[in-house]
Amino acid sequence: MDNERESNNYLKITDWAEEDRPREKLLLKGKEALSDAELIAILLGSGTVSMSAVDLAKLILQDVKNNLNDLAKLSVKDLQKFKGIGEAKAISIVSALELGRRRKESEPQKRPKITSAQDVYELMKPHLWDLHYEEFWILLLNQANFVIKKVKISSGGVAGTVADPKLILKAALEELATGIVLVHNHPSGNLKPSQADKDLTSKIKEAAKLMDIILTDHLIFTDQSYYSFLENGLL
Repeated sequence: MDNERESNNYLKITDWAEEDRPREKLLLKGKEALSDAELIAILLGSGTVSMSAVDLAKLILQDVKNNLNDLAKLSVKDLQKFKGIGEAKAISIVSALELGRRRKESEPQKRPKITSAQDVYELMKPHLWDLHYEEFWILLLNQANFVIKKVKISSGGVAGTVADPKLILKAALEELATGIVLVHNHPSGNLKPSQADKDLTSKIKEAAKLMDIILTDHLIFTDQSYYSFLENGLL
């Protein structure tokens, strides 16, 4: 932090060619064209009497070995130790890096791909494991069998739950799904499909076919294992 030049004979940013000034460069060439130091300089707004905002930003980055993750660990007080960084500038840097962290956290997770009944079982464990009542879910798939969305259709009692085919097909149409996987749990641990399970599967399969939607599978979920209609030749 003692590397700041004391000479006043430095070239101010306002003396630079317009296309080299950070703000103008961003407008002319896009944000990708700016270095980390130039982006931080925009946050700083100005340097000191003997150092431009870009040079001040370079000094800060040098102190953290040009590692933005380490820069993000600095507090407002840490940043204020640099000559020319007051509370307002420090807050700007901390806020910008915090926004970056939150953006990373909110990035959508990679969509899982369904290639087997086991994939469905693993995907639904967080939702159906240890439940003492039945729930009916659907997985909506795109043409490449990637999951577009998981949708809970209904919740019921220990003995069963109602799954309305109209709601299932409505959800599929709204998401422009080309495939559906039906999933419901049996809290009793019984893997054998009931006649009602078979009838519902057949009804949804035929209705979906009219809309060019494929019923990919119907899974009965228990805490120990699963039953796949597809694997058992019922689709």
